[in-house]
Amino acid sequence: MRFRLPAALGVVAALAAALIAPATVSAQDWPTRPVTLVVPFAPGTTSDVIGRALVEHLGRTLGQSVVIDNRSGAGGNIGAAMVAKAAPDGYTILLATTGQAATNKLMYKDITYDPQKDLTPVVLIGRSPVIVVARPGVQAGSLAELIALAKANPDKLTAGFPGNGTLGHITGLLLMAKGDVKLGQAQYRGSVPIMTDLLGGHIDVGMDSMAAYVPNVKEGKLKALAIASPKRWSGLPDVPTAAESGLPGFEAAVWYALLAPAGTPPAVIAKLNAATNAFLQTDQAKQMFDQLGVVAAGGTPQDLAAFQAAEIEKWAPIIKGANISF
Repeated sequence: MRFRLPAALGVVAALAAALIAPATVSAQDWPTRPVTLVVPFAPGTTSDVIGRALVEHLGRTLGQSVVIDNRSGAGGNIGAAMVAKAAPDGYTILLATTGQAATNKLMYKDITYDPQKDLTPVVLIGRSPVIVVARPGVQAGSLAELIALAKANPDKLTAGFPGNGTLGHITGLLLMAKGDVKLGQAQYRGSVPIMTDLLGGHIDVGMDSMAAYVPNVKEGKLKALAIASPKRWSGLPDVPTAAESGLPGFEAAVWYALLAPAGTPPAVIAKLNAATNAFLQTDQAKQMFDQLGVVAAGGTPQDLAAFQAAEIEKWAPIIKGANISF
């Protein structure tokens, strides 16, 4: 049979449409099976708590179950790499923190993914500002007084951080650079041992995401000198920001973001973005964030991409200057 040219072109177009249609329909109908949210930390961590509340809401909103997969290790890189290499179909997504989404690429030599190339932004969920706390015996009631005390007593004050390369640590480096002071550095495995040594008088100050420290601050067992946030937090309204304390632009927060494998259909990203933004407006999310010391964010994927790039640009010289690498 001989086809005329227009008819042949019509057949080709129909075949092309048939090949493209399933992907389009799949994106529009997504999800048709359970979705996995990878949390790159152990159960019980702040990421895990946020993730478990989020999956309940996503499951109800999307009409499919969303399950948690805790994949901890290597600063969260194991879980993040798993998602980066997953099929870009919306069925494997990542609840990342600052490390996996930004700063880890600046420190880990053997990282197997690039968060800006191999993952695509969905939405910024929230930020937990870094708090600067001191033991009661430290003769400083504010961040400005702490800086003055450190200048008057070089190498006499010791700061505790939740691990080499953590946001608390690089925030301490930023403080020393902006305040032109030098503090002794004590590295710990998480927040609890920092508080133990602060309360025991073994170290002088601590810098970490604030959730774990709020109860001791409210009970007067620790002094909160400043929060590295653009505005005060409602849970500790009397604690000034670092800018109010004489360090304008000194902002640092552990942040939580939803990411998907690069190439995930825009329709899927849009659904995830809308559902997560709706979650952030619920009473459940607001109450949980108040308890965790997290400030809700939200916004578009483009907002997250711009924020992610700005964070990498901000921390790169600090990390390079301190020669932090793993």
